[in-house]
Amino acid sequence: MQDVIAQLAPTGVLRAGINLSNFLLVSGRSASGEPEGVSPDMARAVAERLGVPVQLVPYPRPGLLADAVGTGAWDIGLIGAEPQRAERIAFTAAYAEIEATYLVPPGSPIVSSAEVDRPGVRIASTARAAYDLWLERNIRHATVIRTESIDDAFRRFVDDGLDVLAGLRPRLLKDVEALPGARILEGKFMAVQQAIGTARENAAGAAFLRDFVEEAKASGFVAALIARHGVRGLSVAPPA
Repeated sequence: MQDVIAQLAPTGVLRAGINLSNFLLVSGRSASGEPEGVSPDMARAVAERLGVPVQLVPYPRPGLLADAVGTGAWDIGLIGAEPQRAERIAFTAAYAEIEATYLVPPGSPIVSSAEVDRPGVRIASTARAAYDLWLERNIRHATVIRTESIDDAFRRFVDDGLDVLAGLRPRLLKDVEALPGARILEGKFMAVQQAIGTARENAAGAAFLRDFVEEAKASGFVAALIARHGVRGLSVAPPA
């Protein structure tokens, strides 16, 4: 265990990068201002298992968290596991999943996700979100218009009369209420795999995190966190 602690808590404290923009995983703040939710609680559980204190390191967007790997800013990062990020980050299997799908405006002729990737279709998306990285890899004919935040993506979608808004289903369920006549397409175009990562050179630490996540899923710990925080739209990921 000492080699694991040396890799994951080299300062004696587990510094956990937390993505504040995912409201399913960070659902509130404590009285002292600390992030609260499923993701912070997973980080606290890792620290408890290691027997070290935890320091939550918040980031407003997941891309900024991913960019900071290897800089000494954080020891573990809790974000969506995507191939681009995995080039520098060793991820566990997912501990939770969130469906990503599309919202279309009133009167749209688009009825399925398969009809989105066509010439002339303009998709509003949040830059460098896990689902946006999927769009970057897979959209070949439509045009993806990226914004800095989820709120900005919705405003751009409405104000510029774009054809499609990409997002996490739970957020789109809120957005559709603000746009009478809009529709959320059935199914999903991908599921964001929420995982825990560490720098690739931390081989022992990465192996520890993989085992921790599988145990947390199998024991019901992840399910209990989702229930405790009353999160809708987040489900426990299947075993690796």
